[in-house]
Amino acid sequence: MPHPVPLLLVPGLLCSARLYTPQLTALWPHGPVMVAEHRRDADVAAIAARILSHAPPRFALAGLSMGGYIAFAMMRQAPERIVKLALLDTSARPDTPAQTAARETFIATAQAGRLNEVVDTLTPRLLHKSRHGDAALVRTIRDMADDTGVTAFVQQQRAIVSRPDSRPLLSSIACPTLVLVGDGDELTPPALSQEMADGIAGARLTVVPGCGHLSTLEQPEAVNAALVAWLEQ
Repeated sequence: MPHPVPLLLVPGLLCSARLYTPQLTALWPHGPVMVAEHRRDADVAAIAARILSHAPPRFALAGLSMGGYIAFAMMRQAPERIVKLALLDTSARPDTPAQTAARETFIATAQAGRLNEVVDTLTPRLLHKSRHGDAALVRTIRDMADDTGVTAFVQQQRAIVSRPDSRPLLSSIACPTLVLVGDGDELTPPALSQEMADGIAGARLTVVPGCGHLSTLEQPEAVNAALVAWLEQ
């Protein structure tokens, strides 16, 4: 086994440390595991800078969805500190106009005191179609939304809307990279992960069967196996 390095996990939009609860037992033998705070800024570069200010000198980095957007920003700011990169259910592309318009609607709804309606709308898109009736998963999504709150949700959406196109960055990524996606991910479909894997030299692409956008919660055993193999590279 290679010398262990700290692992920093970055959650997604409306997600908290609960997103990675199923990973902790599997990953802690491979080095210290930390979950980043990503609720305090409205710009991905500022979020990345804040996380880097508290991160170890060198570390492995994994981000899911918005966490992937933040991971790209961290790679821009401090590539020499990131020894491994995992991009889970995310995209290198910027928002489309339609995506931005939808985010503005979600922001307005949340600011009107109806964040629960946003969660109700998003939940079926976050989960694989076979897991829509999974009460435990739905409860976890609601709990993470409560952990986040309206103010942080609005800041996160603003950060996502203003994020840059990360496709030009892909060819410069030189560390061992895992790209992972659920086969039924509606928000960041597998084709977007294929695009990232094709753009990063030596990247390993893993498509998880029977899985939607929240792969770490939906199919933890498959995700853990992929992450352990990545850490052992």
